[in-house]
Amino acid sequence: MSGEKPRVTIYTDGGADPNPGPGGWGAILIHEASGRIRELSGGEPHTTNNRMELTAAIRALETLKRPCIVTLYTDSEYLQRGITEWLPDWQKRGWRRRRGGDIQNLDLWQRLAELIEEHEVRWEWVRGHAGNPYNERADALATREIRAHYAAEAEELSSEGAEVFLLVSARGGQGWWGAM
Repeated sequence: MSGEKPRVTIYTDGGADPNPGPGGWGAILIHEASGRIRELSGGEPHTTNNRMELTAAIRALETLKRPCIVTLYTDSEYLQRGITEWLPDWQKRGWRRRRGGDIQNLDLWQRLAELIEEHEVRWEWVRGHAGNPYNERADALATREIRAHYAAEAEELSSEGAEVFLLVSARGGQGWWGAM
């Protein structure tokens, strides 16, 4: 039927290493009718894992050209609980927490609230690093963005005459290193 909204499945992930520190986010969008898959990613030089988790969902939803029926999978309990449990109460209280005080990442929560008005979104939590190929790919995209920051930083150091640069990280229980 031509009037039916497209169905899209989205997997998102974000992180920072260290937290706070350089961050990255990744998203996989799957158009259910065609099976077409689109990958998105980006990063920031100084951020938190929670900001990157929110950014991944925002960027994925912003990519949709028209209202869609979305199932969004995240391994972030912060994002999943925030959107399904906390957000309605924050909005009722004028964007304030129950016991007063500011909401962390308010700018991103407000943008996400705008976007979910455009789409029918069902939020699903998925265990991270449990073998779901789309969740693993979103994680890999986020990790690639973090590593890209360090690679750019290493390049900058080497152009200043540094002879060796060594980075060791154990993000997500997986180790990697690089030397230049």
